[in-house]
Amino acid sequence: MPKRFVLRAGAIVAASALVVIGAAGSASAHVTVSSPDAKPGGYAKLVFRVPTESDNTSTTKLVVSLPKDHPFAHVGAQVKDGWKVEKKEEKLPAEVKVGDVTLTKAITTVTWTATAAGIPPNDFDEFSLSVGKLPEGVDALSFPADQTYSDGEVVKWADVAKDGAEAEHPAPTLKVAAAITPVAASTDSPDTVARWLGGGGLLVGLLGLAFGLRPRRAVEKQ
Repeated sequence: MPKRFVLRAGAIVAASALVVIGAAGSASAHVTVSSPDAKPGGYAKLVFRVPTESDNTSTTKLVVSLPKDHPFAHVGAQVKDGWKVEKKEEKLPAEVKVGDVTLTKAITTVTWTATAAGIPPNDFDEFSLSVGKLPEGVDALSFPADQTYSDGEVVKWADVAKDGAEAEHPAPTLKVAAAITPVAASTDSPDTVARWLGGGGLLVGLLGLAFGLRPRRAVEKQ
């Protein structure tokens, strides 16, 4: 088989694989939580990244549930233009000591409701909480979230992975053992990775095409 055909075929396969991987990264966007300063026993800023995974509807409401087994003594919600924020407080099943404070009730949900257009199709926004103190001796905290779309659809991000399989709608989960860079500030977010992979695939394809054509042009000149 001529070398140029081998090069061309390899380039096409590599480019196709990269594009597929990039598309998969974009399609796997979920509601997630991260923190720049989460440490056991301390206060933290929690950042919830909310993508609108739709081509024709907007996100109009987000309800975040806070852990009742590890309640927070303090919960401050970000005030955002175009959104109304509400915090719901409930009585706890039993008293819980958080630092020097003994809690009998705590904020269990925070709700942001759009007063304007919400999050447009295929875009995303971030919603933040200031909470404390974080529990000690806990590896991770889950924050189930309900995402409501403008057509009335509600997506519940509350699934827990089982037997190592990825959950279809995983609950936003924060690793407490170490601080996590917010998704928006990270250079390896799904959208960024997809763009780099897609560009890399195109570059590989062009290089392969160039090498594949070079021998044929040399023959034509003879």
